[in-house]
Amino acid sequence: MKNAIFASSSTIHGSSFLEYLLEELECLFKHANTITFIPYARPSGISFDAYTSIAANALSSISKKVIGLHDFKDPIGAINAAEAIFVGGGNTFVLLDTLIKNNLLMPLKAAIENGTPYLGTSAGSNICGVSIKTTNDMPIVYPKSFNALNILPFNLNPHYIEPDANSKHKGETRDTRIKEFHFYNTTPVVGLREGSWLSLNNNTIVLNGTLKARVFEQQKAHYEIPPGTNLNVLN
Repeated sequence: MKNAIFASSSTIHGSSFLEYLLEELECLFKHANTITFIPYARPSGISFDAYTSIAANALSSISKKVIGLHDFKDPIGAINAAEAIFVGGGNTFVLLDTLIKNNLLMPLKAAIENGTPYLGTSAGSNICGVSIKTTNDMPIVYPKSFNALNILPFNLNPHYIEPDANSKHKGETRDTRIKEFHFYNTTPVVGLREGSWLSLNNNTIVLNGTLKARVFEQQKAHYEIPPGTNLNVLN
């Protein structure tokens, strides 16, 4: 039975790392004493050790121990044996490239599909869609493929923010970028606003949080969905 949370962000305004999700994480990780953390996305180029320390400090508040995947001599074996997995945000291209180079995509996909509790934030959520082509990140490295884990039957755009008609900034909006994506691709895209997350229980995908999400489908007008919406229809 799949058991996962895909969050837009690890942090929201006015809260500390993972603070807004802790109640959900107590439930998600209730049968795990130790969480295997994958720090490969390296936000701002942070070291694996430093990033793991941030995750460990946050999850200690719900009495969980965190070990970085980089500390294991056999990362594939560590994924296979993990009680729970957390993949943090940062640069999605760097994350996917590192997973591919370490032959970890298939073990990670198998772990999630076999029921290992999984938390993804930002980039860690992006890699669970069909591809990473709708990430907001700069392609600072070139992964062998943009194809992702395909746990979700659609793509995500974390940190989604709608166009502001009053803004003096007239560069491309998220909506514009996603329209460009849909000129070449048919995969639906879910724009997750800050503080929102998707829960996956078995094969049921539900939007959670207090905000609506924006859904984009090829050759259709985008539309808003409220918290509690089942997203299984986006196949």
